[in-house]
Amino acid sequence: MSVTQVKIALSGGPAELAATERSVLASELDRTLKIRHGAGYEHFVHGGEFRAGEIAVFRWSHRTKIAE
Repeated sequence: MSVTQVKIALSGGPAELAATERSVLASELDRTLKIRHGAGYEHFVHGGEFRAGEIAVFRWSHRTKIAE
């Protein structure tokens, strides 16, 4: 069984997150990507857009706070 990783680009949200190179499993393109940042999580979704034909673009959708 082969596991396929897909490179992604983040669009929107905190600028410092976009600079980090990231990849996800191909099977996770239809899920919300949740990244811990500061005292919360930044949520990104893939709407089907690709750059250079192979980099999936995840756009920022919202932020949630970490429950205490």
